Amino acid sequence: MNTEKATARRLTAEEVSELGLQDEIFVSAEAEGLPLDCYAPAFLTKPGKNFEGGSFTAKTVFGEEVHVLPDNAEERGIWVADKSGETIEVLQSAGVLLNLALFVPNGNKESLDSLYAAARDAFGAGIVQRWSEEAVAVPDVKVDLFEEPARGRKNTNNQNRDRRALDIYPTRVRFLEPSDGWKFVVEPHREIVDDTPTI
Repeated sequence: MNTEKATARRLTAEEVSELGLQDEIFVSAEAEGLPLDCYAPAFLTKPGKNFEGGSFTAKTVFGEEVHVLPDNAEERGIWVADKSGETIEVLQSAGVLLNLALFVPNGNKESLDSLYAAARDAFGAGIVQRWSEEAVAVPDVKVDLFEEPARGRKNTNNQNRDRRALDIYPTRVRFLEPSDGWKFVVEPHREIVDDTPTI
């Protein structure tokens, strides 16, 4: 296990409530029930000032969500880097896992295999692995993608619509996420016709 020693101090709930989303903290590195006796770099999922009781929620750089009560002596707490603090062990990254959605024009098995072989050549045969693979034919049709408020009123003449992306393939919509409080609306693509008279 690759760890690095860091100097940090434990924060009280009052101190955590002053933190923002950009402030790097350290929380327990326990991952999916696997007890690890060290800490992981993390960030709060919402500003500390929004704390309304219960627990603070932080997300580690490894994608784990951790709920912490900083003032609870039985918990590992929330720590922040401080040269005058105490030494803690911080879990380091072993690499990056990429979840890729690859669009291969006129893709067939040979082109996918050559992509895989090129990645193995670049990073090493024992490094690049196919964890799951879903080959989906992409229809030759384009759509317009809009965002609307998730709880929008009906018959508002679409005034709240925000054109998010244009001319995209329907299968790509599956890999996009709407903004907080918004939902996606997908419609068949309509070419924009400029009716401005020309001289």
